[in-house]
Amino acid sequence: MTDEFAQVARGLIRSCDRASLATLLPTAGNPAWPYVSLVLVAVDHDLSPILLLSDLAEHSKGIAADGRVSLLFDGTVGLTQPLTGARLSLLGTIAETHDRRLKQRFLARHPDAALYAGFKDFRFYKVTPERAHLVAGFGKIHWIGASEMLNMAPLPELAEGEESIVRHMNEDHSDAIQLYATKLLGLPGTGWTMTGIDAEGIDLRQGGQVARLAFQTPLASAVEARTALISLLKTARGI
Repeated sequence: MTDEFAQVARGLIRSCDRASLATLLPTAGNPAWPYVSLVLVAVDHDLSPILLLSDLAEHSKGIAADGRVSLLFDGTVGLTQPLTGARLSLLGTIAETHDRRLKQRFLARHPDAALYAGFKDFRFYKVTPERAHLVAGFGKIHWIGASEMLNMAPLPELAEGEESIVRHMNEDHSDAIQLYATKLLGLPGTGWTMTGIDAEGIDLRQGGQVARLAFQTPLASAVEARTALISLLKTARGI
């Protein structure tokens, strides 16, 4: 059952491009106060959330005083009965990162952020998960440890080669990406692009809409990525 909950948790986290960030906001002469704000988020191969935050924001003041944070990933949007949908509160510690690969993964997920990512008062952060509380509907409630949630070792070669794979797919195989979105996910519109690939699937975007397409079987190595993408295309074409 833990594996089932962990799979739901990973899918939910990777499918969201935004989350509610909870920090402890310092107040003069009083105990810190919980403060929640909306943030854009990308997720690394090891399931660590990546954020781009301004020093001027209130949550950044909280982070400077206490690195413990929580992120709420909401999968209930559009449901007639929201409480039947999945939502997950991830608890972890946050720290600034200068890792170029993490910055690139965030900007691929949120291309408009490139307009302000270079401003002096903006910083990239990585959240290291400690555990998560998943509510996947009535009676489906579970605490999941970080190691249980990931449940697989990230593929360093895939992470390092991701930028090249995504660029190649967008430049040379945009028709395949369009079929992924329309035929396999049933999504409308044109102009879908790939923003990321990890061991369990690919991330897509069209304007303000994001989508997640899972592989039939998680990749065991980076060299399997090409085969998995071709397999998805054959399925989309009904071959």
